[in-house]
Amino acid sequence: MKQETLFERTPGWLDWYSGPSKPAYQLPAGAVDAHCHVFGPGAEFAYAPERKYTPCDASKAQLFALRDHLGFARNVVVQATCHGADNRAMVDACLASQGRARGVATVRRSVSDEELQSMHDAGVRGVRFNFVKRLVDFTPKDELLEIAGRVATLGWHVVVYFEAQDLSELWDFFSAIPTTVVVDHMGRPDVSKDIDGPEFALFLKFMREHPNIWSKVSCPERLSVTGPKALDGERVPYRDVIPFARRVVESFPDRVLWGTDWPHPNLKDHMPDDGLLVDFIPHIAPTYALQHKLLVANPMRLYWPEETADGAR
Repeated sequence: MKQETLFERTPGWLDWYSGPSKPAYQLPAGAVDAHCHVFGPGAEFAYAPERKYTPCDASKAQLFALRDHLGFARNVVVQATCHGADNRAMVDACLASQGRARGVATVRRSVSDEELQSMHDAGVRGVRFNFVKRLVDFTPKDELLEIAGRVATLGWHVVVYFEAQDLSELWDFFSAIPTTVVVDHMGRPDVSKDIDGPEFALFLKFMREHPNIWSKVSCPERLSVTGPKALDGERVPYRDVIPFARRVVESFPDRVLWGTDWPHPNLKDHMPDDGLLVDFIPHIAPTYALQHKLLVANPMRLYWPEETADGAR
């Protein structure tokens, strides 16, 4: 049952899909949902005054119930922009997970070393820089580079969220980040364009030339133009996204991650059934070896290196 927030949600807001189906695809043991969020609950963790949207509540208990239902072993909880740089809800989820969740924070230059260490102790392993103009206000790049340098000393990485048309402008800045850099959702390619066209070729070139760049091959529900949607039993959803995601997985098998993006903030036309969304995975990672790298080996190496034989990256 969804809890009602004390905050009035954005008009037209789509709540996450209740009663998701059981995936037909069986996840490998130890699979990690490497991109998801918690929202509030607003009565406990207020939404940020500067937010660009107000969501429905989506609690840690509801996230963990979905994790178990879908067959994931662990989560990576990414700070949602509706909470700004107040990371309490995300940190609370990590602390409540009994070691089964890691976090990605949003911080400002004013964050203290003590605050960073406290977040590290709770399970935070990265910071997120958002360049999607409709979601956040601009943060000076010198401030972001200063933050990146500070979190590098903790062994953290940087997650970047941007849209495909902005990559050329951001290329030099991303190249200067002194950590592993994880790109959200393949840099949001326009999948109505040619997969061999210049825009997606630039993203692949970016990954080829920078061995510290990883990519999440997630959020087909955001990228798809022609679908079909992950609804009504559809086991091969978002077919127009498959060639793009598969190209990234097969080209860079040791630097890819996947996540549900639950509870799917700011979707406009539909809310996917998360069980059917999981069935997207074998279409972009068609062999068990690729699936294991995508869902187990890679996220474990990045977020739980102390548990992996090759954890010293």
